[in-house]
Amino acid sequence: MPDLYIQPSPGNPDGLIVPAQDLSEKFSRSSGPGGQGVNTTDSRVQLSLNIAESPAFTATQRARIRKNLSARLVDDVLTVDASEERSQHRNRTEARRRMAELLRTALMPPPPKRRATRPTRGSIERRLTAKKNRSSIKRARQRPGRED
Repeated sequence: MPDLYIQPSPGNPDGLIVPAQDLSEKFSRSSGPGGQGVNTTDSRVQLSLNIAESPAFTATQRARIRKNLSARLVDDVLTVDASEERSQHRNRTEARRRMAELLRTALMPPPPKRRATRPTRGSIERRLTAKKNRSSIKRARQRPGRED
């Protein structure tokens, strides 16, 4: 099993390589259609990485991954499943691609804070015009008054 390569990103300009020994793969039977081999082949792949024990990450990177992937981590272990393909090899490739993309986006720094600005004159006018149009549409829905 080859190492996992994470593409360069704003939070990780040089890219990152996670050693293959830090990854663990489990195989099981996939659900869904598959013909005669569906009950005999273990094509589903479950790829796991323990973030806390992997020497590939710095302390800052670990903290950023924990913060950004907190909903996906169970005891600091990130797990990705792949079972869409009928071939175990293709599912292994897809699981590795998904994990690399998850880690790449998790390592990105947060965007800069938005600086508060005043609305422009044009945006205020557009908003008020839209409100007037909407109120005239609603006014037109009312029953007409009695004409005596």
